[in-house]
Order: sequence, then structure tokens, then C-alpha cells
Amino acid sequence: MSVAHFIDGAADVLILCDHASNAVPDGVDLGIEPGLLDKHIAVDIGAAAVSEALAGQLGAPAILATVSRLVIDLNREPDSAGLIPHVSDGHAIHGNGGVDRGGRIARFHAPYHRAIADAIRTRRPKLLISVHSFTPRLEQHDGPERPWEIGILYNRDTRAARVGIGLLETAGVVTGDNQPYSGRLLNATMNRHAEANGIPYLGIEIRNDLIGDAAGVAHWAQLLASIVKDVRNRLARTGPPAT
Repeated sequence: MSVAHFIDGAADVLILCDHASNAVPDGVDLGIEPGLLDKHIAVDIGAAAVSEALAGQLGAPAILATVSRLVIDLNREPDSAGLIPHVSDGHAIHGNGGVDRGGRIARFHAPYHRAIADAIRTRRPKLLISVHSFTPRLEQHDGPERPWEIGILYNRDTRAARVGIGLLETAGVVTGDNQPYSGRLLNATMNRHAEANGIPYLGIEIRNDLIGDAAGVAHWAQLLASIVKDVRNRLARTGPPAT
């Protein structure tokens, strides 16, 4: 199977969705109940639909992963302890014990990131968009629900994030600034393909109860399309950061 689904487009923005699928490829046995594949631990619920709708609104290319994050987490560095999870939000992933780590990296992780690198090299995007979703409450934590509708994640390069956060707040969106978790800790795909190449980016996290149906997907994709266009245009006017 191909590790990435590519959507073509002419815009100078590239959309990425690392956790778009809950598919478990042939030859992989996770040793879990099938129902767990519909949970947030296996797939970013709604993220693929938003990515596809956003690509359509912007006329932009997009790369969507085609393998579950329980098989391998494509938004982790190859040496990360969480690359092939043994436990996720309290659920044991029995089939990942003693797995051939190098084999999974070679089969899924490496070609996925090669596909992104190839797209960047040939298309030279001016802005990268990473689309994820988060659950309102983790099962293993008996705490309050996460209040943010959208979070913007970033590491060192804050150019697009600062503009995007301001625009979302102005639009009345409850926006997390490096919430529900910090892009300074979990930002592997954007570190590798955006920050390492000097490309500004928006790391977008949408609360998954907001994009669980077609109406929610349409609403947030339309809003985000406007935000992305505005961010892209403002960055184009200000130019690259001073060195």
C-alpha cells in the first residue's frame, strides 16, 4: 500500500495530515479490539476530512498519511520512544511488543517523509499547514475538558503562528497558544520539513468533537481557509525574518 495519499493543487501552500487514517496494513497485528481503531488513539478524528476540504478551498496540494498512528506515529522522530506505541491513553497495544522497529520505519515512516520532502523540493511551498485533531478529554486523566476549539502549535519559528493565533482570536475562536500540548516538545514533522527548510508553518489542532460530522468539517475548513490565506498574504508582505 502507498503510505501517502496525494491531492494535487496549484497553490503555494502544502497541507499535511500525519494522522489521517486508522488503517492497519497487511502483515501488521496490533493485538487490540477493533473498536479501538475508531478512537483518537488510532486516528485524528475529522482531520482527514478537514484537510481534504481545506485543500479544495485553497486549491492546494495535500499529503495525507494512510496508516494508523498505532502502527507507527509519523509525527515522531525515528528514535522517539513513542514512535511505535506500546500503550496509548491507557490502552495496551499488545502487538507492538517486540516489533521490528527498523522494518516499520523503512516500510512506513521513511517513505512518508520522503514524499513530503519530494513535494517541498518540486513545489517550493511558501507555507506549510499541518492538520491534527485532539480529544476533548483524555481517558487516563480525570480532569476538566480541554476548552480550546483550536490550538496552534509551533517550536522556534513563530512567524505564522503569531499571525494565525491573532486572527483566530479576532474571529472569536477559543484558541490555544501551544495548547493542548506544546509544539516545542511534539513537532517532529514541522521541525523536519518546515523549520529545517526555513518555511513558515501553521501547526493546527482542532478539537475533534467540532469536526465529527460534515457540517462541522465544512464550517472549520471554510474558517481555516480564510485564516490560511490571510497568514500567507501577511507573511508575503513582511518577507523572511532578519538574519
